[in-house]
Amino acid sequence: MKNILNITFVLFLIAIISIGCNESKSEAKQEMKNIMNDKNPKLEIATFGSGCFWCTEAIFERVNGVSSVVSGYSGGSVKNPTYKEVCDGTTGHAECTQITFDPAVVTYDELLEIFWKTHDPTTLNKQGNDVGTQYRSVIFYHNEEQKQKAEFYLNKLTDEKIWDKPIVTEISKSENFYPAEDYHQEYYENNPNQGYCAYVITPKVEKFEKIFKEKLKK
Repeated sequence: MKNILNITFVLFLIAIISIGCNESKSEAKQEMKNIMNDKNPKLEIATFGSGCFWCTEAIFERVNGVSSVVSGYSGGSVKNPTYKEVCDGTTGHAECTQITFDPAVVTYDELLEIFWKTHDPTTLNKQGNDVGTQYRSVIFYHNEEQKQKAEFYLNKLTDEKIWDKPIVTEISKSENFYPAEDYHQEYYENNPNQGYCAYVITPKVEKFEKIFKEKLKK
């Protein structure tokens, strides 16, 4: 375990040095993820939007087998959008998280299960009090297998009438993903006592940990 931690630390230092001192934390996090992917080609990527990305990131970071979660924007028409632009609804992007995971530990099917069970996929462009197209329920697939699995489970959940209302989850091809600004990364971990975190995210995380306790990191 000590050797693994040392290797990870060295990789992190390489990432920081290679991108320079003036680059943002989100860029450093993205660079670290790229290095980890290069070192372990078996890692895969999933991208989900299920409302506020602070919530989604807080949940998936706790999943065993997930090595990185980056909050960002996808599904829009504007390059390098800002948080303000996305919130104004002028770019078409959804708040989402890009998840790097080891399929030998946690499968894409299991991530889909977590995705659908930790938000309401029947509310169009809305999660709780968060309203707007940026909060839409969406799966951005990265290959044909992910697309087929997402469509299969969506149809299965629809047939089984798990929810009283129709599922409105969008399934779209992943095109461009733009990491969000620095302060959005690991927002819940850094701001657990902030109002939204304390009253919205914490109860959601606690519920998730009870339902998926066997899938949590040790």
